[in-house]
Amino acid sequence: MSLKEQLKEDLKIAMREKDVVKRDSIRAINTMIKQIEVDERKELNDQDVIKLIQKGIKQREEAVAQYKEASRDDLVQKEQEQIDVFSLYLPAQLGDDELEAGLREIITAVGAQSMKDIGKVMGQASKKFAGVADGKRINEMTKKILG
Repeated sequence: MSLKEQLKEDLKIAMREKDVVKRDSIRAINTMIKQIEVDERKELNDQDVIKLIQKGIKQREEAVAQYKEASRDDLVQKEQEQIDVFSLYLPAQLGDDELEAGLREIITAVGAQSMKDIGKVMGQASKKFAGVADGKRINEMTKKILG
């Protein structure tokens, strides 16, 4: 079952169970998918949908930070609930040990010696770990290893 089909099924279930948070979160994901499909006139595959979900999570995390500054705990909670639902549709994230081992392999393969070579490493790592680790984590771990 594709990710889009899974989202449709989960939306039906959320509507039946009157789970407002899950229903609204899935609708938000579906809206993002439809927007891209209409604008770019192409059918999105699971990898594209995962990238969209990650983008949605990032946007909501930024909103949470802004709401915390403004002391709007009600809105913080709402955004955090959406982040939790969005995360259900991402592949399992790599642990720190697995990520570090994978990055060490890439560093050896590209011959990176210092922070000057971080661009080479990040290019390879972003492709290898797409969907299972976000760019910020990859970057921080790479800096830790090279630094």
